[in-house]
Amino acid sequence: MQNALVVISFRQILDASMQDWFAKGIINSSYEEFLLKSQAYNQEKKFTTFREMVIADGRANSLHYKCGFPVMPYVDLLKNEIPGLKDNTDQPIKFKLHQLHIIDSDITNKVLHKVSVTYYSDTISLLSSFGEFLLLAYGNKFTGENESAKLEDTFLLKIVPQLSFSSFQLVSE
Repeated sequence: MQNALVVISFRQILDASMQDWFAKGIINSSYEEFLLKSQAYNQEKKFTTFREMVIADGRANSLHYKCGFPVMPYVDLLKNEIPGLKDNTDQPIKFKLHQLHIIDSDITNKVLHKVSVTYYSDTISLLSSFGEFLLLAYGNKFTGENESAKLEDTFLLKIVPQLSFSSFQLVSE
């Protein structure tokens, strides 16, 4: 395997059926914002769903971004640890950025509000892979300035659903 620099992304899907504090907070705050901000794209009250609004007015896609602001306090409580994603020693994987995406919603029924939060790591060195496991290290371990990097700087991560690389760059040796 060739060495590479990657950014890991992990997508968490949330809906109204979830009962943990984090999911409830994300659903409640993003839905309230959706009800408020969607009025600009539905002034004649012709539509009830997010998809209908986007089809009628492509600018309604900005609701993904706009509904992301009120969820920030909940994401901040995660302390940059991706929920549900841990390495093989049960250590959380760190994220640098996150993005909210509205999967669908309905102004008449909160139960139909479904969103995803995608978490993006900082640059990670992809050192090797072993079947369904990736050998990784935070940062760029391929530059001369990291020559003193030690084995304990690495971690194993199992490939799971919703895990992806959002960027990938081969590093020449």
